[in-house]
Amino acid sequence: MSTFSQAQDISRRLYDAHETYKEKTFMHRRFKHSAIVPLLDSLSGPLSVSQVGESMENRAIYQVQAGTGPAKVLLWSQMHGDEATATMALFDIFNFLRAENDGFDSLRQTILTNTSLYFVPMLNPDGAERWQRRTVSDIDMNRDALRLQTPEGRLLKRLQQSLKPLVGFNLHDQNPRYSVGKTGKQAVVSFLATAYDRDRNINDVRQRSMQLIVGMNQVLQQFIPGQVARYDDEFEPRAFGDNIQKWGTTLVLIESGGFLGDPEKMAIRKLNFVAILTALKAIADSSYAQENTAGQVIAQYQAIPENNRALFDVLIRNVTTVQKGKPVVVDIGINHNEVNNKGATSFSYKSSIEDIGDLSTFYGLQEIDATGLTLTPVGVYESTLESDAELEKLDIATLRRDGVTAFKVVKAPKDKFPEQPIHLLYRGKLPAQPVSLGQVPTFLLKKGNEIRYRLVNGFWEDDQLSRKNGVVE
Repeated sequence: MSTFSQAQDISRRLYDAHETYKEKTFMHRRFKHSAIVPLLDSLSGPLSVSQVGESMENRAIYQVQAGTGPAKVLLWSQMHGDEATATMALFDIFNFLRAENDGFDSLRQTILTNTSLYFVPMLNPDGAERWQRRTVSDIDMNRDALRLQTPEGRLLKRLQQSLKPLVGFNLHDQNPRYSVGKTGKQAVVSFLATAYDRDRNINDVRQRSMQLIVGMNQVLQQFIPGQVARYDDEFEPRAFGDNIQKWGTTLVLIESGGFLGDPEKMAIRKLNFVAILTALKAIADSSYAQENTAGQVIAQYQAIPENNRALFDVLIRNVTTVQKGKPVVVDIGINHNEVNNKGATSFSYKSSIEDIGDLSTFYGLQEIDATGLTLTPVGVYESTLESDAELEKLDIATLRRDGVTAFKVVKAPKDKFPEQPIHLLYRGKLPAQPVSLGQVPTFLLKKGNEIRYRLVNGFWEDDQLSRKNGVVE
């Protein structure tokens, strides 16, 4: 069996078996430092845990070590506090490495005998506490590789300088609205072999990044065909990825994007699990270097389409709007924006109209062909309610069927976002009079007097409204 065929076979088996190793503690992305501590305390077998640093707010930063081999590999996740997909996958990998007699003992032995693995599953615990990208000092750690003003950044450099790993995996989440080139397909996973200089030269260190990425791309194409992309490799002198490549460690950047219908990224977590384990095997047995020449690898890497910011969550095409009494046909791009609850443990959506006009070069994760339809304001309930509690007395379904989806209230609801698929008017103005940038997308699409679509907060079908998709203005 060729190296390629072997990788495909192993990756398929890992994909099918993932549920066995899935850490059930994490079924939502917004977990905090306190959630990982008991899991780390319970690790045993080939895994050992140590505290290697402390955050600005004195939260312990842990390292998990496994393996006794000569090839050192450093993997870190949640450098950005709100990017937790790979963190979940790392805990799945910990469970995998502890297992036995499951048909993967040979794979585990290959990895643990030939590599020494060093995992930092949550590098920015203060950011994770707030579900924010930056550290508590509002510094983007991934732009702190030179000044090293964050204790977390200083820790990462110290680990790289002391361990001198052969390979480093820099694990992130990216904006889910990137497409794969100009295909309109959502970039589910993206890779980057970071440049180490402004001329984007390729030495043996960076070439190894490309070799590993080419292998992971081939593996993932089985599961998400046409949905793997790569980042532009313009040199960023402040970034850890670029500098770690410059410091002599092969750097593989993995970015978890979006997957339609998977807001908590369980599917992408699974893809991380498969991609990382197959890459670790390739490092352990050096198979990444066995099949192709340097020129072939570079060409295969560069053939992966680049990320393209060409997606909206919803794209309404060819809708007629009325502006100053005249019909104007436009496209409307809508994005669903996550708004954290008070404790940053969950979220609701507050959508907005991001663009209006000719959007024919863009795509929507969901699209409405509104040819022949006219955008019309929703109906507003005739009486002003004292609070959202009075909604329980109304026949919301019938009112919505008649196009009434906006309700004025005297008191804003405590939870801010109503449970029902409605638009509460507390202080804000009713959208779509006329439609404009930045509005919450609540309106009707009608053909004559017939309502074809009722949009509330950018969602239009009842089964899309299971989360708190109502909105308050």
